[in-house]
Amino acid sequence: MNADVRRIASDQPAGPRYRTGPPELRGEAVLTAGTRIEPGTDYGFFTDTTVCIGCKACEAACKEWNQLPMDAFGLKGTSYDNSGELSATTWRHVAFVEEFGGGNGSGAGRWLFMSDVCKHCEQAGCLEACPTGAIVRTEFGSVLIQEDVCNGCRYCVPSCPFGVITVAEGQGGTAHKCTLCYDRLKVGLEPACAKACPTDSIQFGALADLRERAERRLQEVRERGEARAYLYGVPGGPGATGGVGSLHCFFLLTERPEVYNLPAAPELPSRRVVPAFLATAAAAAFWGVTTAALIRGSRQARRER
Repeated sequence: MNADVRRIASDQPAGPRYRTGPPELRGEAVLTAGTRIEPGTDYGFFTDTTVCIGCKACEAACKEWNQLPMDAFGLKGTSYDNSGELSATTWRHVAFVEEFGGGNGSGAGRWLFMSDVCKHCEQAGCLEACPTGAIVRTEFGSVLIQEDVCNGCRYCVPSCPFGVITVAEGQGGTAHKCTLCYDRLKVGLEPACAKACPTDSIQFGALADLRERAERRLQEVRERGEARAYLYGVPGGPGATGGVGSLHCFFLLTERPEVYNLPAAPELPSRRVVPAFLATAAAAAFWGVTTAALIRGSRQARRER
């Protein structure tokens, strides 16, 4: 056989309409998301739950890009949702809310879907609690856990008001969560989950642009008859309470936050430090005065005898 026949395509000399090198991907987000990614600008996700179809393409894309291992998937008999919740190996989770069985036997109901993820809070409780500096704010406004710095102390786990962060048991014992595809942002690529979403339920972009887009979409949804629709996580709204500020990953919802397993009024644990200290001091003062009064009364009684 001629040696030229056995040569692979990448070895062939470049000819008309023929590329031997990899495609130029840097800055691709301009084409896929209409956003040019630049350091110093805050980015995030706007998730419109009214167009989510529960396909879980975002989950699969997240696992594939980040090389996350497969979970112990399996139907639990209570839902068609086979992944269950966010975890150290599931950084994005499409929640299934199945509203059926009104008790009248009609079978009428509806499905609600929401692709949940780390909220990359404006004031992040996990970042406040981290004692090693493993959790940092990136140049894109996202909250990132540096695995090589994390010592597995777990302080960040209870400090997240959304219950996002978990520790990988048997895999180094370090904390894990969504990175907002930091490695992709560095080269101008749209996050994998948003790029894979077939209905644009997950929209990526600069935070200021996303909020304007979300307000327009909210008005449109309300005009179509969904009067209960609202934005969760925007400044001054539900989800942006208790010192959290606002969420860089926010949602358009049509039911109460609790229906989607979101807290109605999240609060940073650090906001409770001063009230807890004052309560402890008040309790200590009360018991101190009470004890002193008892001792004094006991001494006086002994003297009277």
